[in-house]
Amino acid sequence: MNKTININLGGLFFHIDELAYKKLKRYLDAIAHSLSDDPQGKNEIIADIEARISELLSERILDVRQVVNEDDIEEIIAIMGQPEDYTDGETDYDQTQTYTRRKKGAKKFFRDGDDKFLGGVCSGIGHFVGVDAIWIRLAFILLLASGFSPLAYIILWILLPEAKTTSEKLQMEGEAVNIDNIEKKIRTEFDNISSKLKGSASEISDKISGADYDKLRSQTKSGLQDFMDTIGKILVAVFKVFGKFMGVLLIIIAGATLISLLIGGFSVGSISFLDLEGTISYPPFFYDSLLPKWLLTTFIFILIGIPFIVLFVLGLRILSPNIKKFTNTTNLTLLGIWLIALLGIIFSAIEYGTSKAYDGTHAKTHQLTYKKEEPIKIRVTNDKNLYAPYRLNRKENTIQVELNNKQYKYSNNVTINVIKSETENAYVEINKSSEGRRRREANENAKNIEYRFKIDNNTLVFNAYFLNDIKKMGMDEKVEVILLIPENTSVYFEKSSRNFLYDIDNTDDIYDKDMVNHHFKMTKKGLDCTDCDDDDVEQEKEDEKNTEINQETI
Repeated sequence: MNKTININLGGLFFHIDELAYKKLKRYLDAIAHSLSDDPQGKNEIIADIEARISELLSERILDVRQVVNEDDIEEIIAIMGQPEDYTDGETDYDQTQTYTRRKKGAKKFFRDGDDKFLGGVCSGIGHFVGVDAIWIRLAFILLLASGFSPLAYIILWILLPEAKTTSEKLQMEGEAVNIDNIEKKIRTEFDNISSKLKGSASEISDKISGADYDKLRSQTKSGLQDFMDTIGKILVAVFKVFGKFMGVLLIIIAGATLISLLIGGFSVGSISFLDLEGTISYPPFFYDSLLPKWLLTTFIFILIGIPFIVLFVLGLRILSPNIKKFTNTTNLTLLGIWLIALLGIIFSAIEYGTSKAYDGTHAKTHQLTYKKEEPIKIRVTNDKNLYAPYRLNRKENTIQVELNNKQYKYSNNVTINVIKSETENAYVEINKSSEGRRRREANENAKNIEYRFKIDNNTLVFNAYFLNDIKKMGMDEKVEVILLIPENTSVYFEKSSRNFLYDIDNTDDIYDKDMVNHHFKMTKKGLDCTDCDDDDVEQEKEDEKNTEINQETI
C-alpha cells in the first residue's frame, strides 16, 4: 500500500503516489542541477519542462480521481529524455552526459506571434507547410487582388491559437518537446533578446527569472481577444492618420480663409478711405450705419479671422506637437479684441433692424390720354447703361449703380397689374413702399423712390427698375404699377412684360406669363382674351402647371 500526495504541476492538480513523486522530484532536481552552472534562463526552462510534463500527464489521467504511478512517470521520462545518469538518492550530474537528440514530431497549427504582420496567420501556415512566411503573405495578397474575401484570414485569426509557450512553439515547428529542445529553444530566444538589448541584458535576465509563468498562462488571451486587440490597434492607427488629415484640412481651410479676408479687407478698406464708391458691393447694413465702412470691415475681419487663426494653429499642433500653444496673455488679448468686434457688429445689426421698424407707402395716379379705338400696348424696358441683365425679370435684384457720378440703389422689384376703371378714363397708379425708423421716415423713403413710365402712340412703356438713395440699400422696397382701363378698352401685353405681370384677373383664368402676345378686352367680368383659341388656353394652362411642378421639384 502506497501513500498518495497532491501536487500542483504546471498549474494543474494531480494525485501521485509517493514512489512516483520521489522519482519525478529526483528527475526535476537532476534537470535543475544540470543547469546550475549556467543559470541563464534556468527558471524559464524548468517552468516549461514542468508545463510539458503536466500536459503529458493530463493526456493519461482522464479521471480526476486517478493516481499517477511510477509507470506514468517512466513513460514521460522516456518521452522527455534523460538529462543524466543518477543513482538512488544522489543528484550528481555527469558533465559528459549528452542530451537526447532532437527528434522531429507531429506539427500543430498555431499562429506565430513572434513573426506577425497582423495576426501571425501567414507565419503559422508557413511553419505548418514548411515554406517561408513571405511567400504565404504574397499568395494572400494575390488572392485578395483577384477578389478573394479577407474573411478567411479573419476566421483563421480568430480560430487558431497563438503559439505562446515554448512547447507550443516547438510543436508549431514540428520539433519533439523534450528537455534538449526546450532548453535550446529558450536559450536561442534568450540570446536573440540579449543581442537586441545589449545594454539591459541583466535587467531582462532578472525579469525572466522572476516571472510568474503560472499567472502569465492564466492570463493568456484567446484568438478572438487577440484579434479584437489588434483591430483596436489598427483603429487607433487609422484615427491617428485621420487626425493628421484633419490637421492638414484645418490648415488649408483656415489659411485660405485668412488670405481671402486679408485681400477682401484691404480692398474694401482702401476703397472706403479713397471714397471710390461703386466699384464694390457692401453688405446691406454697411450703407446706412453710424459706423464707417472701414471700421465695420475691420470688425468683420476680426470676428471671422481670429477663430480661423486659432483653427490654423490647432492644425499645426495636430501635425507637430512641438508647436507651442498661445500664452494665457495672448488668449485673453485675442478674446478681448474678438468681443469688441462682436459688440460692434451687434450694435450695427440692431441699428440696421431699427431702420426697418416701420413700413411706409406713397401712391400717385396719372391720367392717360390714348386712342380708345386702338389697344393699349404694355411694354417693359431697362436702361442698359445702368444694368444689363441677361433677360428682364421681376425677381428682386438689388445692386449698386452709378448715374451722373452719384451712387444709387437699383432694384427691379416691379409688378404690373390691370384692373377695371370705375370711370370712363384710363389711369396709371404708381404705388411705392419702403421702410424706415419711423412712419414718417418710411413714407418719405417711399416718396423718394424714382420710377418712370411714358405713353407713346398708345404704347405704355414702363421701366423694369426703380432707383433710390444708396443708403436705402437694405430696405425692402418695391413698386406696384396698376393700369386702370374702362370697359370695352383693349390691351396687348408685349413679350417684354412677361415677368412683370402679377396676379391679373381674366375670364379665362390664363396665367400671367401666358397673357403675353395676346389681346384682352375689359368687360364687366374682367379681361377677356379676344385672340385666344380654347385649345391654346388649355395647353398654356397645362404647360404652366408642369413648369410650376418642375420648379417645386428642383
